[in-house]
Amino acid sequence: MTARFTGKTVLVTGAGSGIGRAVALAFAAEGASVVGAGRTATALDETVALIEKEGGSAVAVTADVTRSEDVRALVRHTVERFGSLDVAVNNAGVFRGGAPIADLPEEDWRTMLDINVTGVLLSLQAEVAQMRQQPTGGAIVNIASNLGAHSRLPGLAGYLAGKAAVSALTRAAALDHIADGVRINAVSPGPSDTAMSLRPGETVADRAARMKSASPLGRVSSTAEVASAVLYLASPDAASIVGADLVIDGGAAA
Repeated sequence: MTARFTGKTVLVTGAGSGIGRAVALAFAAEGASVVGAGRTATALDETVALIEKEGGSAVAVTADVTRSEDVRALVRHTVERFGSLDVAVNNAGVFRGGAPIADLPEEDWRTMLDINVTGVLLSLQAEVAQMRQQPTGGAIVNIASNLGAHSRLPGLAGYLAGKAAVSALTRAAALDHIADGVRINAVSPGPSDTAMSLRPGETVADRAARMKSASPLGRVSSTAEVASAVLYLASPDAASIVGADLVIDGGAAA
């Protein structure tokens, strides 16, 4: 294991479970001080405990990314605690699906746009405002999806629209702020080893059997594999990568 992020401060939204937790653990393992944010304190505390068990440094901060005041306070707390904001991973998201457009509940549509799109916008605004003041700038990775800009399935209109917007927003923000020293990219996971990839009533074993034919790779991605892509894009190794959207889905959208 390298220490690419020793001395760096990393903020991860949606850090209480799944990909967000894996990303937080991976950054901490490479030396970063991690701020894990989300709406559920107990889940965030579990993530922090896992990091501290391995000798890492982390704090949990409850925040709602759909509230601009929450996100600004989150960034402010991060800088007050650790002195800078070097990397931000905007992972917080929600899935509401299973209905064609004509039957999509308005509440589900608004919830997905509020969290998956507006939440990323508000996070970007607060993060860039801090990073462009820093001599060293910063790096931001947004978590989009292979569903949306890269592939589509029926019955998922709200989720598809929101995640496609994240991909477009990432590119726009990257062009707007690379001159400020802020490098912005996205990772678009496909089915990964999280609860979100399980169909209603499906077990992990059922999913594994389904993925043998549903994915060219024949399996879901591990959360560690997705996290490794995030760390690469946030690292100096990717210094010339700006506005990319890296798909991690075992070839499903190829």
